[in-house]
Amino acid sequence: MPLVRYRKVVILGYRSVGKTSLAHQFVEGEFSECYDPTVENTYSKIVTLGKDEFHLHLVDTAGQDEYSILPYSFIIGVHGYVLVYSVTSLHSFQVIESLYQKLHEGHGKTRVPVVLVGNKADLSPEREVQAVEGKKLAESWGATFMESSARENQLTQAIFTKVIQEIARVENSYGQERRCHLM
Repeated sequence: MPLVRYRKVVILGYRSVGKTSLAHQFVEGEFSECYDPTVENTYSKIVTLGKDEFHLHLVDTAGQDEYSILPYSFIIGVHGYVLVYSVTSLHSFQVIESLYQKLHEGHGKTRVPVVLVGNKADLSPEREVQAVEGKKLAESWGATFMESSARENQLTQAIFTKVIQEIARVENSYGQERRCHLM
């Protein structure tokens, strides 16, 4: 019987970048054309990676801006984050940088499991943020970068699989630092 692990993941980003669409596409396998601003929703899904099962609890948040105060519920007991911006909005990309800084400060540690997602990649003619910019920002954080389209179901499964892997990578790196070696 596989080991079942619980993982709480918070999805953060500016308003209208597609946070709910990504979560809904991942859990339900469908894209909704109608848009209702999210206050806060939660989704659950079991994900199998190798021999392990992960009970993924997603917290889909209301859109934040650079002045938002992140509640402790977005920090305490959270294993990882999906930070989402729209490739069609430079402002949403700038807000993500501010949100990451707040997460970093809130956690009080250097490594936070993050997957940075440039969403709405299907709207390339309207693009304001190039993939290379997203990749560079993610690298500066030691995070993973992906571009996706919730509408086209591009990489939606991979985003949430990757955040589980990032959580394990960060947890394992802390475990290695604490080990005592006798020579």
